[in-house]
Amino acid sequence: MSHNKDAWVSQRAYSLWESEGRPDGRGESHWAQALREFEQLQLTKASPDGNDLIEKLKAAGRLMRIYDEAAPAVENDRQIKAAR
Repeated sequence: MSHNKDAWVSQRAYSLWESEGRPDGRGESHWAQALREFEQLQLTKASPDGNDLIEKLKAAGRLMRIYDEAAPAVENDRQIKAAR
């Protein structure tokens, strides 16, 4: 994994350097930006079998059901307050 990470970050930093017109003295900032981008991509990466994504979708579904069940109560409360 480390080799893939280093290769990706190196290629991305080079791309950033080129896109800015190949400025001198910006290597460290390009590398740091590429590293941040890699870490963000890793946070969104699903597992090879997709199990983590399935769990996240199940959790999101549970949250939506909880919200949908609570929404009528909130709407009823608003209607009561508006009638006063």
